[in-house]
Amino acid sequence: MRLRPGEVEAAGWRVVTVPDAVRQLCDASPDITGRPRVIAVDGRGGAGKTTLAERLRKVVPNSAIVHTDDIAWNHAYFNWGAVLVENILRRLHRGEAVHFRPDAWIIYDRPGSITIPAGADFIWVEGTGIIREELAPWLDASVWMQGDLDEQQRLLVARDGDSPEQLKHVANWLLEELPFMLREQPWARATMIVAGPPQTDHDPDTELVVAPPASP
Repeated sequence: MRLRPGEVEAAGWRVVTVPDAVRQLCDASPDITGRPRVIAVDGRGGAGKTTLAERLRKVVPNSAIVHTDDIAWNHAYFNWGAVLVENILRRLHRGEAVHFRPDAWIIYDRPGSITIPAGADFIWVEGTGIIREELAPWLDASVWMQGDLDEQQRLLVARDGDSPEQLKHVANWLLEELPFMLREQPWARATMIVAGPPQTDHDPDTELVVAPPASP
């Protein structure tokens, strides 16, 4: 498996049901009351973060997803941690509803808002760069999706295309992603490693392939 410099390949992969994976994440933060659990889903483009977050949402009643791409939209590739904390995570920790229009949405007249009603039980925050030191106090558990970089790149091209504009975007992204990943090592901070995409036989509708965190 080809990984980024500094990333350790996980071992001890096993197949679990999606509800069992959720229970393991709950066990990492058993004493949450008065607010939703906030669980991060991190990985590189093409790893399957959005799909995984949606699968987790479906098996947990009264849960919602926050996409960091919405925070980063026309803002920055990775320098959005403070915006996320002040406008979303802090409010969730107070048990409050969220109704947030980032500055770039206002400037570029993007419709809608990032909205989470009060009283949710789980919030899944998905996106590359969500597992980082500055956000650790706000996250109750986290998932890192590990997979072969070549396969993830193939899936990313299949999803987003390979136009000159997209290739330029990817090149600029990698200039920031590489040092960020080396510094933060999210795979070592994660509560659970999920194979993305998995190579082990499993039922993709009901099961995940998981491993304990890899040490740096």
